[in-house]
Amino acid sequence: MTIRWGILGTGEIARLVADDLALLPDAALTAVGSRAQQRADAFGDTFDVPRRHGSYEALVSDPDLDVIHVATPHSAHLKHATMALEAGHAVLCEKPLALNAAQAGRLIETARRQDQFLMEAMWTRFLPVMDDVHRLVHEEQALGDVHLLRADIGVTQPFDPDHRLFDPALGGGALLDLGVYPMAFAFDLFGPPAAISSSAVLGETGVDEQCAAIFRYDDGTQAVWHASVRADAGRTCVLAGAEGRLHGTRSWWKGAPFELTRHDGTTDSWARPYAGNGYQFEAAHVMTCLREGRTESPVMPLDESHALLRTTDALRAEWGVTYPQES
Repeated sequence: MTIRWGILGTGEIARLVADDLALLPDAALTAVGSRAQQRADAFGDTFDVPRRHGSYEALVSDPDLDVIHVATPHSAHLKHATMALEAGHAVLCEKPLALNAAQAGRLIETARRQDQFLMEAMWTRFLPVMDDVHRLVHEEQALGDVHLLRADIGVTQPFDPDHRLFDPALGGGALLDLGVYPMAFAFDLFGPPAAISSSAVLGETGVDEQCAAIFRYDDGTQAVWHASVRADAGRTCVLAGAEGRLHGTRSWWKGAPFELTRHDGTTDSWARPYAGNGYQFEAAHVMTCLREGRTESPVMPLDESHALLRTTDALRAEWGVTYPQES
């Protein structure tokens, strides 16, 4: 059963996803929607998309689609995903699911009322290396009882007040763009934290350009993470327990080498490289869910996406970061 995809938006993420859908023989990129016909046509020419719509409204009105990938900025996720759901389409919505928890709640309510599939596109959760992490931590218990996660993600982005990373109207800042990845990693392994300590550095546009947090759990586990658009802090992670540690040596979500060091000093190392950009794995999962008649993912459930945004809301409240749509 071929699944027919539409992509709402023509930016960088839309292009990466379009590339990766071509790797799935049972996925058909059928339509694209843009705010301008010229951009829709150019995208269609590049990725061989037969149906090109010059508005988002026209895209969601296309009856020959099974699922729409919402690839617009954070601030538009509620509007565009709602449009697609109410038009009768399943939706894969870029992360974060919405700008804040209140918006996410409205979006989830719409999906459930419409009995339509909705999932946050937390693509890192579906990568092959995550299967290894879960196997080692939960099934084989190679680390023993895990007590610590440390994860970092940082880029060096030149300051530009009009760039989406620095624009509060677009949900700019390190937290929603980058910090959600280590946060989601911690939620995946341990669930929501019992307590949080955090700090952020705000830039001149009022968004968090650098942030860090410690999640504490009732059993004493800690998840320590850092995100930055000011510094290339690396993209490494460490999981540690009584019996050893697991080290993601670089770009841990991209299949780069992982190293397992046991308490007796023995080591193993492996990598899980893949073709494409890595978005094909979440897309394949969505298609499996649709074929099984699911309205949400068992791997990235909606209640977890909602809980993640309640946590980002709490962090931003502590830092004094707000977006114009919230005032």
